[in-house]
Amino acid sequence: MNKSEAAKRVQELKSLLKKANDAYYQDAQPFMSDKDFDEKLKELEALENKFDLATEDSPTRRVGGEASSEFETVKHPVPLLSLDNTYNEQELNDFDGRVQRILGHTDYDYLVELKFDGASLRLRYENGELVLGATRGNGQQGDDITRNVKTVRDIPLSLTGNFPSVVEVRGEAYMEREAFARMNQKREEEGLSVFANPRNSTAGSLKMQDPRAVAQRPIRFFAFDLLFDEEDDSITQSQKVTLISEFGLPGNEYPKVCKTIDEVHSAIAEFDSLRHTLPYETDGVVIKINQTNLREQLGTTSKFPRWAIAYKFEAEQATTIINDITLQVGRLGTITPVAELEPVLLAGTTVKRASLHNEEEIHRKDIRIGDTVVVEKAGEIIPQVISVVNPDREGRSPEFQFPKRCPACDSELIKYEGEVAWRCVNPECPPQVRIKIEHFASRDALDIEGLGESVVDQLVSEGLISNYADLYELKVEQIIPLERMAEKSAQNLIEGISKSKEQPFERVLYALGIRFVGKTVAKDLAKAFKSIDALRSASEEELSAVDAIGPRIAESVVAFFNNGAYSKLVDRLVSYGLQFEIEEQELASNVLEGKTVVLTGTLPTLSRKEASDLIEKHGGKTSSSVSKKTDYVLAGESAGSKLTKAQDLGIEILDEETFFSLIGEG
Repeated sequence: MNKSEAAKRVQELKSLLKKANDAYYQDAQPFMSDKDFDEKLKELEALENKFDLATEDSPTRRVGGEASSEFETVKHPVPLLSLDNTYNEQELNDFDGRVQRILGHTDYDYLVELKFDGASLRLRYENGELVLGATRGNGQQGDDITRNVKTVRDIPLSLTGNFPSVVEVRGEAYMEREAFARMNQKREEEGLSVFANPRNSTAGSLKMQDPRAVAQRPIRFFAFDLLFDEEDDSITQSQKVTLISEFGLPGNEYPKVCKTIDEVHSAIAEFDSLRHTLPYETDGVVIKINQTNLREQLGTTSKFPRWAIAYKFEAEQATTIINDITLQVGRLGTITPVAELEPVLLAGTTVKRASLHNEEEIHRKDIRIGDTVVVEKAGEIIPQVISVVNPDREGRSPEFQFPKRCPACDSELIKYEGEVAWRCVNPECPPQVRIKIEHFASRDALDIEGLGESVVDQLVSEGLISNYADLYELKVEQIIPLERMAEKSAQNLIEGISKSKEQPFERVLYALGIRFVGKTVAKDLAKAFKSIDALRSASEEELSAVDAIGPRIAESVVAFFNNGAYSKLVDRLVSYGLQFEIEEQELASNVLEGKTVVLTGTLPTLSRKEASDLIEKHGGKTSSSVSKKTDYVLAGESAGSKLTKAQDLGIEILDEETFFSLIGEG
């Protein structure tokens, strides 16, 4: 290859890697595996070095992500560098050899830790209080996402123990596999695009503009490093791991000190076996020189520290054939295409099916029946088709055509504006009926004891019910003939259905299964409109005027009540005596009328709910954050940053005794 050919290949690689970086860091929709990316990055680096073609904007000189224009940019006092990757034992031995040559001795050991497949975060604590949370960005500067970071429950707002005045924390935000799977399932039901893996869903969540939305995502956190204004060269990385725990920060429980590179290889083998039992995703291990005083001598490249390296596990993938593409119907009518696979062993289980998510995903990957495909478990839990092995082969079947009618009830499918999913809106579509009734009877909704999946399936199969309103027409004698039913259990079920009429309006509203109306939204709507009649007649503008109700929820609520079939179901439920209005409770006093109270810390005798109920009972309302509009802060033991902010703003602080005195109760 001459220099001209090399320059052309360099431009191709730079363009491809930039697109891959944007897809991975900005869009949270990767199209290239980590291993493929690293191989192409090494090819680019080799060409740049050989033909002197390196430029400052090259991916070989930069850490992956850029700061976002939607957040304030902060400069990192110490750069957050990426780690060089290796995939085999020889490359790891080469790393150890370089360390020995630079140091000129072997008087060091390694700390080996799991490498979390998440999003890197930098936290800053001053006098023990969290004052900053930032993304890694390009390594030199990142986004200030402090408000979002404060919603992550694993991250303490205040440190414990004997901490210095300033502590910089490096760590990784992540999602556990099952929480990620549930979130993706919910997104599919709502017609939204799904995340490719837990890492991308975490990164995307942390960049959301609304902290309340971030708080709904199941984000967790591990700290793996500490930096101090006055560094102590005698401290080791393993001692920092101990300090992480003493400061009240969550750290991973599996660090291992290794004296030699052979011990490192043994630790990697142990971690490779362990990772399949963990609830979160780990894509390798990180090997660091344990003695921090040696790091300056080892130094860094423009992108990587020379005192640490990441060893990546091979992704668990398998190749198989798609025998068919079938469609399944979800609770909210979402039509999900599923690849029916030639059975293949993957990560210890036999995989026969894999979600294809939606029509857009099928066409993007050009997946067709009869194709040989690569299958991987996303988060080692959800099988998904990664790519087609030979998309240019002759004799492929035609492109998959998504049907225009529901595979279960033959109703016409619709696609809402701004969504990727097709859905069936027939309330009596058989698969939806079963799932909607199960939701209606679930613990968080009407909590009908005895009405589980198998009973619902029998009731629908026998033609006894075709929607949740039919439950209130059932008779004991109709239920007794069902499998594993007797007169006593049938009577208990009828009593459970009758008792559900006592559930409050907010739970009935949640039970209806309106798209985007979860438990919290149902409660907000019930409080705002007081009755089903007021809610049904509300316009999108009136709905959007309620705090936390956005245009999408408003549109969905209006569409639900404008659907004739659903409107008739609600009319029937009203006639059966379910609670469709809030009983106005007489206030004990109006001493807190128009006042906003924020709770923080642990009160001596009151639980958080009891305190909130008392505030509402006396005309006030609670808020989760302190602002200039806050009237009082009710503070208990271990009150954190909310108390500090209230004091800075001059807001009146109440303890429990003063609060009781104010409302006239004790």
